[in-house]
Parts: sequence; structure tokens; C-alpha cells
Amino acid sequence: MARNFDLPGRSPVIATRGMAATSHPLSTSAAIEILQDGGNAVDAAIAAVAVQCVVEPHMTGLGGDCFAIVTEPDGRMAGFNGSGAAPRAVSTARLLEEGLREITPESVHAVTVPGAVRAWETLLKAHGSKPLKKLLRRAISYARDGFPVTARVARDWTHSVGKLAADPASAAAYLVKGEAPQAGDIIRLPRLADTLSAIASGGADAFYTGEIARDIVDTLKARGGLMTPEDLAACHTTAVAPVLRDYRGHTLAELPPNGQGLVALIMLGLLERHDLAALDPLGPERLHLEIEAARLAYAMRNRFIADPGHMDVCHTDLIRPETLDRLAAQMSPDKRNPAIQVPESLPQTDTVYLSVVDKDGLAVSFINSIFKEFGSGITAPKSGVLLHNRGCSFRVQPGHSNTIEGGKRPMHTILPAFALKDGAPWLCFGVMGGHYQPCGHVHVLTNMIDHGMDVQEAIDAPRLFLDDTFTRLQVESGIPEKTAAGLAARGHDVVRAASPIGGAQAIQIDRKRGTLTGGSDPRKDGHAAGY
Repeated sequence: MARNFDLPGRSPVIATRGMAATSHPLSTSAAIEILQDGGNAVDAAIAAVAVQCVVEPHMTGLGGDCFAIVTEPDGRMAGFNGSGAAPRAVSTARLLEEGLREITPESVHAVTVPGAVRAWETLLKAHGSKPLKKLLRRAISYARDGFPVTARVARDWTHSVGKLAADPASAAAYLVKGEAPQAGDIIRLPRLADTLSAIASGGADAFYTGEIARDIVDTLKARGGLMTPEDLAACHTTAVAPVLRDYRGHTLAELPPNGQGLVALIMLGLLERHDLAALDPLGPERLHLEIEAARLAYAMRNRFIADPGHMDVCHTDLIRPETLDRLAAQMSPDKRNPAIQVPESLPQTDTVYLSVVDKDGLAVSFINSIFKEFGSGITAPKSGVLLHNRGCSFRVQPGHSNTIEGGKRPMHTILPAFALKDGAPWLCFGVMGGHYQPCGHVHVLTNMIDHGMDVQEAIDAPRLFLDDTFTRLQVESGIPEKTAAGLAARGHDVVRAASPIGGAQAIQIDRKRGTLTGGSDPRKDGHAAGY
């Protein structure tokens, strides 16, 4: 497909020496600075995400989790699960005794151990080349000296004024005279700067032990939380092997549970049975098949995916041909199947994703999140650490694989992705947007593989997804009225999306020509850049 230069839009970025794509311009600049100073892709990714933990506080932070896939130039991959666990003292039985039947996003029990900082250090030890002291310099500067609020960040910030106002430390840090800042306002986070400086000097242990850890524990204990210093000190990152599945000559890599990457692989296994290339990419026929495949895959997720030590099935069983045959029999190209039920609703979430490839071909697909906007809304006052609420993904349901128990990781929505072509690195990419993420992976991939879009076109293309009850079908404004009508005629309850659906970054690797081609979502403030 060729871009119409008469219309608004952006071209993909093409470079040869290195590239970064993030959702914030200051983050992209930090990554490029590290690459040009001789750092590798992992170094640049850590520098970039640390900046985003300051400048996109509603999306990510030190008090959240992260996952990553690191891919060598020869296609070898390493996965990193940096999600934290529930406090050891919590249990389903205990919460039921206290009269709790669910963990709401505002509950103190939704705060699990933040895994991100430990994961950063683990990644650097395994693949990095620069010290944290150098990599956190930009983030520390923006936190201490101030950063300007960008347009999309300002828009999103207004949604959380009530949540932030309910916590004195959060209100003091993130509200300006009780209101959200406006685009162009300068925000300073001096306590967070001190914490970043401590991590830069003392490594992850400075976060998980000592004064910072005590501040987090004391803050949660005052609200009835059960986290202890021992819970924080025990935080670890798990090395995992990505799960691979072929699709039309390409291989998609996703991380195994407790993440939801299997959803994307199930969807591809269902969609490859249809000739998507023969369909209009914005037509109801293609989008109906995508959303029916999604409904089936998310139903499997909600039934089975959890901490792998607690799952009822092996995760590979979910993508076996026999399983996919059974699911495919429930799809019709002509109408929505009302028998497909996604058995629970979950809140939509907030995340940052970034992609970096360096001059030697090392590639990092990296995602970091505090789950809901501004996480739990609870800020530890001395350290300035805003805590996530990933634990609200748990159930309080005895016998369910994803019910809450001490030391257990919750089912996780955030996931990085990577795709190979003919066994060689081809696409380092990811999609933000909570539950939408695996569906977004499939949408971007099929846009490129089946419909011939370049990396920027594939990201720009209009999206649709189910609402947080998995019943109504939200379509972006770019979906034509004729398509919306065609989806409704197939039985979907179609509504126009109130906000853009997710965001994405991607870097395509062309080894033959020696180029990197990057794209970044116009739904966010960021961009891709290379040199």
C-alpha cells in the first residue's frame, strides 16, 4: 500500500544504525542518546522506560511490573517475566472471612509486589553493557528539574483527578491546586528523583530493601494491606522461553502465562483458516472474523490462564490443533455466535510499550505497566513510589486457577511480542491497551502479512475491540459506517469508541537491505527515531 501524501499522517522512519520507538518523545530521545553513546538495545530500553516512569505516570512507574523479549541477531530469544506476586499473608480464605468477594481496583489487596525494578536489573546483568547510574540519568533529571506534560498525557490525566485526590501523597505529587496539569505545564517529582538516584547508586536492592521498602510497606499497612519487607526482598524475575507459533511463513513469539500472550496465538490459529488477504482490511467480513476469534480466545484466557504453577492445563494444550479445531467449529463467517461467553469482566488498563534495535541487531521488545490509570492511586509518601493494582486481576473464588493466594502471580495483561521471518528477526513490536493487547498483536500482524501494509500503516489502521464487559463492540471513528452496519447485521452490538483503542510501537528488521523501519502510534504522543 502507498501512503497518500495529500492526507494527514506520518511516514515510517527508516535508518540503519539503531532505532527506538516509544509512546513519549522524551523517552525516544533518551533511548537514542544511549545508543549513540555506545550502549546496546537493552541499555537504551532501560533508559527509555525509566523516563516514561516519570513523564507518563498514569501509564507506568517504579511501582509496577514489566515483561521483555530480547532477541539476538541470529534469532535466539530470551523472555523475562518481571511480574510481582501477592503478599505471602494473603489468601482467598482470609479475604472471604473478611467479607470480600472480589478485589476492586481501589482495594489495598490489589497492590502486588512491584516487579519492574528487579526486572530492569536482571535484564542489564544478562544483556546490558552500561551501569544503572548512567541509564537513569535522564529520568532523574526530569523528575528533579521538571518535565513538560504532553497533549495525550494531559488528556488522560484528567480522568484520574478523583482517584489522586483521595490519597494525600498522590494529590501532592500529581495534582496542581487540586486539578490535573495542562499540556505544557512543568511537573516536578523530587521524592521520586531521590528514589531513582538511590536505585542508580545501589541497584534494585535499594528499592526492595531499606528505607524505600519500609515506606511502601508502612503505606500499605496503614490501609490494611498485608505486604511485608520480606515480600519485597523476595521479588525475583523469571527467565522464560517464548511460545512460538507459525502464521503464513512468519513465526510469532509470545511469553507464556501468567501473561495473556496465548490469546494472540489462539487467534492466529483460528484466522489462518480464512483467506484474510482476499477481504477488505476495513470491511465487516475481516473484522467480524477477528472479533469472533478474539471472543473465543479470551474465553479460553479467562478460564485457564493464571500463574503457571496453578493452571489446570499445560499452556501448550491451548494451541494444539485439536483445541483449535474445536474452537474453529464455533465460528461462523456470517454471524456472531451468542453461545461464546467470556465469563468475566475486567477493568481496562494502562501501559507503556517500547521497541529498540541497536547497530549489532540486538532487539528488545519491552512493556511496563501500573495496570489501571495511576495504578492503585496510592503513593508511598517518602519515596514517591506510586503503586500499581495488578492484583485486581485475581479472583476471590476457591478452586479457580486465578484465585488469590500468597506468593502467587496474577493473570497478567501486558505482553511484548516478536516475530521472525524464515527464522530471522523480522518485527520487534507490541501493542498497549490492557485486554486489547493480544488482539492488537494480531491486528497489526495481519495488517502487514495479509494486507501488505507497512509498519506505520499497520499501526495507524482503525481498530475495534470489545468493551470491558466483553459484550458491546467498540469501533474507532476510522471504521466506515458501512462496516459498522455490516458488523451490526452480523449480530454485534456496535458502538463508537469513546477513546482511541490502545497504542503500538514496532520496528521492522530488513537484514537483506540492512535497514530498520519504525512506526509509532499517532494515538499517543511519541514517535520512532533512528540514526
